[in-house]
Amino acid sequence: MDSGQHITIQAIHGGTGGAGGSSGSGVGGSGGTGEAPQFNISGASQWNVHTVPSFTGRQETLQEIHQYFEQAQGTRLIFILHGLGGSGKSQLAFKYVREAQDKKRFCDVFFIDATSNQTTETDLKLLAPTANDTLEAALSWLASNHNEWLIVFDNADDVGLDIAKFFPPSTFGSILITTRNSQLCIHGVDSQVSNMALDDASYLLLKLVGRKAVQDNKKELATAIVKELHCFALAVSQAGGYINAQGDLEGYLALYKVSRDRLLKRNDIQGQSQYHIPVYATWDLSYNKLSQPAKLLLQIFAQLHHEGITKEIFEKAALSELQMDDSDFQVQVNQVLGQLGGSNQTWDALVFSDILGELQAYSLIEQNLRDQSFSVHPLIQQWSNYTTKQNIGFIQTCALAIIAMSYYFNREDFKFITGLLHHMTRLSLFFQQPLDMKISVHLAYIAEHQGRCSDAEGLQVAVLDSRKRLLGEEHPDTLLSMDNLARTYSDQGRWSDAEGLQVAVLESRKQLLGEEHPDTLLSMNNLASTYSDQGRWTDAEELEACKRLLGEEHPDTLTSMDNLACTYSDQGRWSDAEGLQVAVLESQKKLLGEEHPNTLNSMSNLACTYSDQGRWTDAEGLQVAVLESRKRLLGEDHPYSLLSMNNLAHTYGDQDRWSVAEDLQVTALESRKRLLGKEHPATLLSMNNLAHIFEHQARYSEAEALRRAAQDIEQRRDAASKHTQIEKLVASPAELALPGAASENPVAQSLHETYTQNSKKPRKWKRNTLNQLDTMSEEWS
Repeated sequence: MDSGQHITIQAIHGGTGGAGGSSGSGVGGSGGTGEAPQFNISGASQWNVHTVPSFTGRQETLQEIHQYFEQAQGTRLIFILHGLGGSGKSQLAFKYVREAQDKKRFCDVFFIDATSNQTTETDLKLLAPTANDTLEAALSWLASNHNEWLIVFDNADDVGLDIAKFFPPSTFGSILITTRNSQLCIHGVDSQVSNMALDDASYLLLKLVGRKAVQDNKKELATAIVKELHCFALAVSQAGGYINAQGDLEGYLALYKVSRDRLLKRNDIQGQSQYHIPVYATWDLSYNKLSQPAKLLLQIFAQLHHEGITKEIFEKAALSELQMDDSDFQVQVNQVLGQLGGSNQTWDALVFSDILGELQAYSLIEQNLRDQSFSVHPLIQQWSNYTTKQNIGFIQTCALAIIAMSYYFNREDFKFITGLLHHMTRLSLFFQQPLDMKISVHLAYIAEHQGRCSDAEGLQVAVLDSRKRLLGEEHPDTLLSMDNLARTYSDQGRWSDAEGLQVAVLESRKQLLGEEHPDTLLSMNNLASTYSDQGRWTDAEELEACKRLLGEEHPDTLTSMDNLACTYSDQGRWSDAEGLQVAVLESQKKLLGEEHPNTLNSMSNLACTYSDQGRWTDAEGLQVAVLESRKRLLGEDHPYSLLSMNNLAHTYGDQDRWSVAEDLQVTALESRKRLLGKEHPATLLSMNNLAHIFEHQARYSEAEALRRAAQDIEQRRDAASKHTQIEKLVASPAELALPGAASENPVAQSLHETYTQNSKKPRKWKRNTLNQLDTMSEEWS
């Protein structure tokens, strides 16, 4: 049980031998067959220990317990079942005892209520040979009892309970502990009891409501209900009790979605449930024992994604130098961080670890030992939000501020930023209040770093509108917001929108700062990139200005050199392009490291130049390295990873390795449809690239269907524009003359014309985004 209620001592003793036979000739017959060991348990009907009537599943854990206690009989064995209150630990222990009794594993089994030191001592003293004996006498009696015995310490949840002092002083005997306190795992072998398997949870629900599982429609309905309950044992059991009482399996799911808090906190709907306390109440028992900082941290955890919560989020936020526009809110956030270990841009890791340990002690959070991150059960999040609903707005805003501040501290840890995006996305599901502008700016950076352009755009538009209204059109912060939004438009292929903003920013910065100010040069670089994306190459001028003012190895100079190299490549001047790209790559490796986004970008550009020259082996080596690094750092679905897939597919196609190229291109296309939308230029690129691959495999009807779909989308998308935005990746114009009969095929000929007319390499798509983003972040600081 996980309820914390007091139970009386419960013991299982061996059965007695059969009675002797009758004396027909003065000699008694042989004894009858001995009775099987019997349960002699006071209060058994209350606790359902005899039958464990609705126990379902957990077979792997049961087998684990059996195997452990069957080894080395005659030695001390201790097994700990730990997990969140209501996960089914006690029922699992009861089920094991029943099965062990059937196997005649133990002669004696003793159930001890370990809710507190007092209840544990009281129950153990009842084992003493004579009444009113001490605890020491009871433990000594157990130590002298050489029969195979098992003690079950149930509900050993209190972190103040010294469980070891209640172990008999012997080298034999078996002990099974159920607890929320994972710290007790040091005493033996442990197994965490978490959510039930989906099928087991569905079966349990149907069993509790008295429905036959063979009815497919009932199975589907039960599965939908337990999914909503996250297959949590106590929640499923409580739902079964309510449904059994009301007789409405069909209506429960809809009712739960609108009244989940009211259902999970009620204590009058237990029905056939073996539990005697509602879901929310079992966690209230733990929550009420927490310190105030632990309660606060749990409330913040409840706002984030339920997995991947790291210490670094809070540490980086505490060390951040970000100054919000709202000074009062800044003070409040600093006070929150102060309770968790942060003070005046310092961080006390020990204080924070102690708070985490307090939450872990009651299994309210769990730690993933593989990456040291933490998780919180979704139902715990739901319960926590219910208990703090009067203050939920502040907690949510504070959580968003912590996410934004932690990004500000380190902009180049892309695995870390990916995790921040998950938490930010969770918060955005229910957050409606206006945000501090600087918080919004950094949340937009997080979204943009991960290719979530639409999310970034929404935040940036709101910030720009506010800054125009409060600061004026030409305030430096307003111009920075315009530049950020223009970059996002460019990332979405909306180059006309981007150009309009960038021209305005450039003109304002020229007027306010002068033509050779670094910020003005940055604007020139951004506008040059947009012009280049439209085939309007103007990179050379901006390169010379950057070189003169910033130096040969300044990041902006290197970016400009890379841009000029792309222009040379677009003009077929591949030798000139290669010379610049090799120089840029070597400088970036030295200055930024081999896996910095700008370094990977330069590697990708150089690979495209190698490919243009027919040096496919050199191109492939670089592209494989870039793809693997981006997948590892950014994730497989990040736009940069998908771009690398496109480039590598191009190189495979150049080598007539069409099957491998197709696999990459299909993956890229499906991801781009899902993440960017069907009308994004990159999606259209993938459609045309895949059509080209189909063409080379003589799959003309599939190629034609893709080509026509891309054309239809392009015509709708650019109805008001004369410039076609479809980019080309799979082959250069010279390589598009299809061999043999294929060149006479009308579909192939149409593809040839399409690619010949749109020959710009997509390596230039978003080539500067990460560098510009880093520069913008540095400007802001």
